[in-house]
Parts: sequence; structure tokens; C-alpha cells
Amino acid sequence: MSAAATPSRPRPRTQAEAERAFHDDDPLEKATDWSLLGRLWRYVAPYSLALGVSLVLMPVISELLVAQPRLLRAIVDDGILKNDPGAVHRIAGTLGLLMLVEFAARFAQQYLLQLVGQRSMTDLRREVYAFLHRQRMAFFDRQPIGRLVTRATNDVDAISELFASGAITAVGDVITLARIVVAMLVFSPKLSGLTFLAVPPLLVAVEYFRRQARVAFRAIRSKTARMNAYLNEQVTGIAVVQAYGQEARCQAEFGEINASYRDANLVSIKYDALLYAVVEAFSSVCIATLLFFGARSLGLGAPAASLGVLVAFVQYIQKFFEPLRDLSSKYTVLQSAMAGAERVFSLLDRPEPDAPARPEAADAPDPEAPAVRFEHVDFSYGDGPRTLSDVSFAVPRGKTVALVGATGAGKTTVVSLLQRLYEIERGQIDVDGVNIATMPRESLRERFVVVPQDVVLFPGTVLSNVALGEARPARDRAESVLDAVGLGAMLRRRGLGLDAEVSDRGANFSVGERQLMALARALYRDPKILVLDEATSSMDSESEAVCQAAIAEALARRTAIVIAHRLSTIRRADEILVFHRGAIVERGTHEGLLAAGGVYARLHRLQFSETAV
Repeated sequence: MSAAATPSRPRPRTQAEAERAFHDDDPLEKATDWSLLGRLWRYVAPYSLALGVSLVLMPVISELLVAQPRLLRAIVDDGILKNDPGAVHRIAGTLGLLMLVEFAARFAQQYLLQLVGQRSMTDLRREVYAFLHRQRMAFFDRQPIGRLVTRATNDVDAISELFASGAITAVGDVITLARIVVAMLVFSPKLSGLTFLAVPPLLVAVEYFRRQARVAFRAIRSKTARMNAYLNEQVTGIAVVQAYGQEARCQAEFGEINASYRDANLVSIKYDALLYAVVEAFSSVCIATLLFFGARSLGLGAPAASLGVLVAFVQYIQKFFEPLRDLSSKYTVLQSAMAGAERVFSLLDRPEPDAPARPEAADAPDPEAPAVRFEHVDFSYGDGPRTLSDVSFAVPRGKTVALVGATGAGKTTVVSLLQRLYEIERGQIDVDGVNIATMPRESLRERFVVVPQDVVLFPGTVLSNVALGEARPARDRAESVLDAVGLGAMLRRRGLGLDAEVSDRGANFSVGERQLMALARALYRDPKILVLDEATSSMDSESEAVCQAAIAEALARRTAIVIAHRLSTIRRADEILVFHRGAIVERGTHEGLLAAGGVYARLHRLQFSETAV
């Protein structure tokens, strides 16, 4: 196939272009507001009773609101102009009572609406969080973490503004608007006609600003994701940034991202302010026109309306444009919410493709089968080169198999495939004689514990990290495993114990101590299959010597897969598999491989010659 026949995406030419391409958001398929609202209804539906009561209160509030100008007209025409203080007091008391009832109804309506909003958005956040937990590692390889955090926080918050700002009460605003129109027509068709002349141009302006606001809010959501992704990357890698003196460059890059975010917000603010100003201008012009014609009519002696009607009509005009103004501002919130909904649902609609479903059920474990078996496994990361090629091996029960080889040879990939963090392209992997493709990931991962090279500790205590996930950890057992790996004595020399605080990512412990704690965590679980991925790579010689005895004792009682660069740590392994460029090129015992004089012997010679130097 010719190069011209193979389309390819242009590669970024500079580091800045590469970073921008990674952090910028993927283009979204623009969805309609109705389709997005339809999808949001699934989260609101469980709380439809509270929402229904809130909606029922809307016409009640509208009636209370529309009744107030009528009472105001009565105060002027039937009380003040007729010089009847009793009527003024009586009607004013009724007006005050209506206002109190309106306040109570608005409070109940808003409270119920907020309750529905917060509970439904909690469910949406929970679904986004669960979605992230279900994804395979290939999904996270392509997504900046900050962008995913933005989806679960900022974008969901934007949707929740539908409830927090009362945008959903736009239905009530429409009801109120219709009732005010009817009341105005009943009071004075002529004055109503003057007012309604302003509606068509106002609707044209609102529709134009609505479209522009939607584009602006899409840009804001995208810039927010880019900023969060960049901040997450920089804070995580702050040690490298400072070590290489890149503060000025990173500050300049952040300044560019920050300015882009600011400009996107300024665009949305401009259209929001223009929309509000246009509605206010139309309202003011209508009131001025009404007062001019009404006052002129009264002065000519053939009034088109009484003074009370004129006063009430001014109130109706204000109340007529108030829901229009609210609708315009709620349009702004709606566009922000819909932009957030587009981004959240675009995430939920694009999961990492899973392995093809297997129609057959998982077989029962075979006690005679090897604990782990790889058969002719091929794998590559995305469109990259082949990482594993025709890899086959077995790990007998109760035995230790070590994987060695140069960096990038495929050792850690074997462990990732065993956990189904990625799916193989060809071949089969069995655990206890069962094809792992037919097993639920949860039950598969319960069969073994992995001690990774990059240890992750969580904020809490030493005890909570060692007994990870247990509500009532066994303190005696935790102390025992800590002593077994030599960390217990180290902690006691520092005056620390099981209740010692562990900061974020275990930053208050050394790298070696974190790896010892991870090993203690694995021993606490007492797994059937133990996987050590460079578990002692960051330890000094003294710590490693202390830990090796504990590892040897742990390995003696269970099946184990050990990945090691330090060949001294795997001399007692029952079998050593030597990886080179994604394939197994040698296998055997430590002594047998040294005698063969191949790749393992060369690695051993290079490593120990460097140690001697």
C-alpha cells in the first residue's frame, strides 16, 4: 500500500504543540437541547414527586403575582380617589397577605427544586465516577487526568445550575407571562397593544444572544478542562519542573492557557450583559411610552384608562418584562448547562472498547492446571509497535517464576494483561485453568495481589494503608506484616506506629519506605498469587537485605511472579524467563542460564560489573 493511500494524523512538530494537542479537548458532537434534557431526565425521574410538587406551585405563584396589580388598582381607584381610608386599609391588608403567601410558596417551590437538583446531580457524579472505574488503562493513556476531573466536577456543576439558578422554573415564567398578557388585555387592549409591539424585535435579539452564548459556554467548558489538565500535570511533576529550571517556561504556558480561559469568559459575559441590557431597555421604553400616552389621554378628558388602571398597568409591564428578563438570564444558564451536559455525556458515550463478549460462561477452576498460563499472546499499545509477540509460559502452583530483561522488553505488560488492564490481541491467558476473558474483572483481580514499582499510598494512617479497604483492620496482623518486611522497626525508630499519619501519596515517607509499606499491604491480604513488579527497586542495600528474607518466606508459601532488574533478587526462582523485544528468548534456572552464556548471562555480567565499579 502506498503512503498516499494510508491517511495519518499530522504529528505535532514542537513540544508546545504536542502538549497543546494532548490537553485540548476532543471535538464534541453537538447535541440538541431537547435530547440532552431527555438524557438528564433519567437522573431526575427518581425524584419526580418533589419535582411535581414544585411544578404545581408555579401556577399558584403566577396567580398570586398577577393578583397584586389588581389590588393596587383598587387601592388607587376605590380607596385613594374616593377618599375611603377603610377601603385602602382593607385592600392593603389583603395585598400584604398575598405577598406573604407568595413568599411561602416561592420558598417551598425553590427548596423542592434544589433538593431534586442536588440529589440528581449526586447520582450523575456517581455514574461518572463508576464509569471511570470501569475503564481499561488504554482509556486513561489517552486522557489527561485533569480533563476527567473537570467532567466529574466543573461540568456537572454547570448542569446543577439548572436547578440552583432556577432555570427549570422557566416553565413557571412562561405561565406567569401568559397570565400577565391575559390580565393586560382585560385591563386595556390599547395599552397592551403598545406593549406587545416590543415583543418581536426582543425575541429576535434573545435568539441571537442565545446562540452566541451557547458557543461561548462551549469554549469555557473546553478551556476549563485544558486548565485543569495542565495544572494536574504541573503539580504532579513539580519536582521535575524545579529540578530542570522550567518554572519560567511553565509559567508562560499557564499564562497562555489562563488568558484563553479569561477571554472565553469575557465573551460569555459580553453576551449576558447585552441580553440583560436589551431586555431592560425594551422595558423602560414601554413604560415611558405607556406613561406618555396614558398621561396625555387623562389630560384630554377622555381617558383610555383610569389612574388606577394606569398605575396597575405600569406594574404589569414591569412584571411582563421580568419573566422575559428571567427567561433571558436562564437561557444563559441553560446554554452553560447544556455545554456541560454535552461534555459529560460525550465522556459516558465513548468508553474504551471492551473485549468481545464471550457467549460461554467461565469454567470451574481446574486444581490440576497451572496457576497462570500464557498461550501465544500478542499485544501492542494502540497503534504502536508490537509489545509482546507469541509469548507462551506457565506458572505452576506454589512456584516462583521471574521475568527479567532490559527496560521495555515487555515484563510489566505481562502483569497488566494478567489483570486485564488491557486486552490481548491474540492468544489466551488462563488463571487456574480458566480463560480470563470469560471471568469478571473483579473476581479475576481478587485472586492475586500486585506490588507495583510505582507505589500509591492514600491519605490516612499506616494501618489504613496496610489494611486497605477493611472497615475494621486487624492491628495485630498489620504489625506482624510490617515487622516481617522490616518496616515496623524503621517506624519505631522514628517514634511512629500504626496510627502514624500518611500524607497525600505518602510524601512524608521515603520511596523505600513506601515500597515496604506496599509489600506489607500485599502480605496482609495473604494472596494466592503474588506479583512483585520491581518491588525492591527503590530500596537501598540495607533495606533490600532486610526485605529479601521476608519476600523469600512469602514466596515459599504461594505462587508468585517476580519482575526484577536486580538479578540478585531472583536467584532462588524456580524458573527465569528472559524477555527481549517482546519475546521470551531464554528460560531456565539462574545457574543454568549463566552456564548457557546467553542474554541472561550478559545482563548478569553487565549488572555485577557495574556494581563492582
